[in-house]
Amino acid sequence: MIVNNKPIKFIDLSLQQQRILPRLQKRIAEVLAHGRYIMGPEVNELEEKLCRFNRVKHTISCANGTDALLMVLMAYGIGPGDAVFTTSFSFVATAEVIALLGATPVFVDIDPDTYNINPVALEKAIQAVLQNDESACPFLKTMDNLKPKGIIPVDIFGLPADYEKICRLGKKYDLFVLADGAQSFGSEYRGKKAASLGDAATTSFFPAKPLGCYGDGGAVFTNNDELAQKLISIRVHGKGKEKYDNVRIGINGRLDTLQAAVLLEKLEIFPEEFQTRNRVADLYTKLLKDYVKIQAIPDDRTCAWAQYSIKKENRGMIQKKLSDKGIPSAVYYPTPLHLQPAFSYLGHKPGSLPVSENLSKDILSLPMHPYLKDEQIRHITDVIVNPDDA
Repeated sequence: MIVNNKPIKFIDLSLQQQRILPRLQKRIAEVLAHGRYIMGPEVNELEEKLCRFNRVKHTISCANGTDALLMVLMAYGIGPGDAVFTTSFSFVATAEVIALLGATPVFVDIDPDTYNINPVALEKAIQAVLQNDESACPFLKTMDNLKPKGIIPVDIFGLPADYEKICRLGKKYDLFVLADGAQSFGSEYRGKKAASLGDAATTSFFPAKPLGCYGDGGAVFTNNDELAQKLISIRVHGKGKEKYDNVRIGINGRLDTLQAAVLLEKLEIFPEEFQTRNRVADLYTKLLKDYVKIQAIPDDRTCAWAQYSIKKENRGMIQKKLSDKGIPSAVYYPTPLHLQPAFSYLGHKPGSLPVSENLSKDILSLPMHPYLKDEQIRHITDVIVNPDDA
């Protein structure tokens, strides 16, 4: 749909690129000139600037957000017999990395208002595993004596989870907390950047993320010196003092220099874009709050608004009306992870995590990026508020 000669896009990277194109071209030309395409000087520069931005001691960039999660689990020695607790309402990568290492993902239901992992349900799940309660965790019939090792909260749609309560549980049960901040870069929880929460935090630089490159990229953030050194080793095939000194099993998880160059220029304008995303979200909320359910943003945190999502029973009808007007939308996520075929071996049945299942049926994400104009937002919301007139 074109409003005032501007097409409405779900995410508009072209307008952002136009804004920074001369500086991007200069950065890319510098990489082409020095020819250090893997772990070049721009990677070090990016890591240093990300440390300052997030107020953390260590940033370990890597090839993508999935590798970021995987590397941390590898550093903690996660493997068969271990249980790692996470949300079911998320992209598959969060649980996939647990399963890849032979550990067991224990899915936990979400808060009905914030859509983040529910701390009360989380403690019940931890206790169920400790007590080998098959009624709560059907997979314990064949995977008994699992040892709880860690928690991976997901900052869904850019909103940090309730880390005070989650980290308290981590200390109580001796579990590490790995914050999956693939969608929440730049957001804050009680005055702390999302990337500084937990024992470690990760993010994704996939192009559609709040801070994205022009390919794949990711990073791990931590204040733990020992963990950081392990991650640096794991990122390059478990190397020790040099390339052919392999002290542990690792992966090829390096960030391309060209992607670091892109991220350096995008980081310069990110604080302004973050504010603009919140302005867009505020207008959406003002116009829609009386007609649909909107993700609750507690007063003690800010949201990066990777997606702006509404919950409405007649989602399909609304999505069709938007499509008829040329307005894109998307469903994140149509099937919660505990009901995905990939995790059928865990034995979950419909109804086991009712809040996640209910949200998956009704959630709908609207166009969201810093370059949406007020008239575009008003046009989108008019279709939702008055579908019969659309």
